[in-house]
Amino acid sequence: MHHHDHAHHHHHHYHAHSHDHVRDGNKKGLIIALMITAGIMLLEFFGGLLTNSLALLSDSGHMLSDTASLALSLAAIWFASRPPSPNKTYGFYRFEILAALFNGVTLFLIAGLIVYEALERFFAPPEVQSGMMILIAAIGLLANLLSALALIKKGDVKGNVNVRSAYLHVLGDALGSIGAILAGVIMMVFHWYYADPIISVIVALLILKSALGIIKHTVHILMEGTPVTIDQQEVKGMLENIDGVIDVHDLHIWTITSGMDSLSCHLLIENDQDSQEILQQAINIIEQEFKILHTTIQVEKSNLQHGRLRI
Repeated sequence: MHHHDHAHHHHHHYHAHSHDHVRDGNKKGLIIALMITAGIMLLEFFGGLLTNSLALLSDSGHMLSDTASLALSLAAIWFASRPPSPNKTYGFYRFEILAALFNGVTLFLIAGLIVYEALERFFAPPEVQSGMMILIAAIGLLANLLSALALIKKGDVKGNVNVRSAYLHVLGDALGSIGAILAGVIMMVFHWYYADPIISVIVALLILKSALGIIKHTVHILMEGTPVTIDQQEVKGMLENIDGVIDVHDLHIWTITSGMDSLSCHLLIENDQDSQEILQQAINIIEQEFKILHTTIQVEKSNLQHGRLRI
């Protein structure tokens, strides 16, 4: 028994170490992206005022939400690295999910503002200094691609919802810059100033799409939903296939933060079986097949009575 305990802790230590390594990468990627984004936001904002371009202003508004979201994502990583306390037994990992949700909501609002401003401009499209606008948007595009690259190279864009939401913000910015360049070219060549609000609306819709994705994902995690990568029925089936297990009930699988899932369940086993042996098999299956390290399993025999569980 003691030996099993030791092996288990050792594994946790290793896991924590690899988690730290990923976290440092996420931090570096976010810091680089934050510095680039803040600089370009200022450039586009003043550039937008100077050239009277809504496409640039809307892109700088988008950049503002990005700068805030990148700063928030960084704060979340710092929070998440704080140790658990008796008061917060899971530590501050959930802060990352809250940060991602906040990002999603701000993106949503910014998209709404852009559409509102664009609608006003449809009725009286102002003249825009397109040459200057193209130049500023091109610098913006280059910077956004550098930020995106920093996040892909250093951070865990696929696995971490917080870094992913930051990355989507940056990609949305790149689209905004491409939109602004396009609008600038159309206005320069055809003097057709409707291009500015039209392209702003297209950018806004793209922002909306990524915002909805983030909001849906984070709300799912906050509702203690089963991680999208795991099929609850499959987990149940595998546990029920262990020799001596009669029934698996009260099975819950949820996400604490990106890349950190938890599982708890009750296993009803035959009375003559070795409960420790079955427990070890269950832990191994969950760890190897589903990569869940945080498991709490209650092993029961037929004479154990507990109250009806509501969920």
